[in-house]
Amino acid sequence: MRIILSPAKKMKVDLESAYETLPMYLDKTEVLWHYLKDLSFDEAKALWKCNDKLVTQNLLRMQRDDLTTGLTPALFAYDGLAFSHMAPNLFTREALDYVHEHLRILSGFYGVLRPFDGVVSYRLEMQAKIGLNDTHSLYDYWYDLIYKGVVDEDHIFLDLASKEYSKAIENFLQEGDQMIHFTFGEIINEKVKTKATLAKMARGEMVHYMAMHQVNDLEDLKNFSELGFHYNKSLSSDNEFVYIK
Repeated sequence: MRIILSPAKKMKVDLESAYETLPMYLDKTEVLWHYLKDLSFDEAKALWKCNDKLVTQNLLRMQRDDLTTGLTPALFAYDGLAFSHMAPNLFTREALDYVHEHLRILSGFYGVLRPFDGVVSYRLEMQAKIGLNDTHSLYDYWYDLIYKGVVDEDHIFLDLASKEYSKAIENFLQEGDQMIHFTFGEIINEKVKTKATLAKMARGEMVHYMAMHQVNDLEDLKNFSELGFHYNKSLSSDNEFVYIK
């Protein structure tokens, strides 16, 4: 059983937390790194879709000597809502072991990250349009490698990622695979409405819940009740677990 999670745009450096491994597709990341280093300011701004200050900041990041020094474990490198609500700094040793086994963070830059892979700060979203060799997008560039880097012997994917990341796996699902999507929403005018901010928070809370409770049975996921969300049986199916606030 593998939990998939999106990265966050905002990142931080934590050199006190020791990384254990290098990312599995570092050779392909290095190709992307050199591609990004060669971009002009205007090309980088068009690719990253951010303001001039962030473009300058990220171009300076790309001038580092290599991708194997000054690394932060992926679990502690991202600073978005999902990661703050996952709260890995509060994990027990058992919880850290759990996410080491089950959690995979998807990345446009690294492809797939295990929690204790060492990473540098970067900016590259999965939907970014790149023109690298014969590829025209990061979906083309990574092709089925993200799927192959995540799948395990259970062939169960727990989708806590956003659609632009989860489809990098969903497009390559094989017979016998099961991907379970999670919806966190509210009933408004008799329809389930999802608010992006709350959904990101809930995704992180779900990872925290699974790690702290050592969840290995899908039925146990239905007991999740953080942030006021509760599993709704009538709205759920085998491939979608719906939680209503």
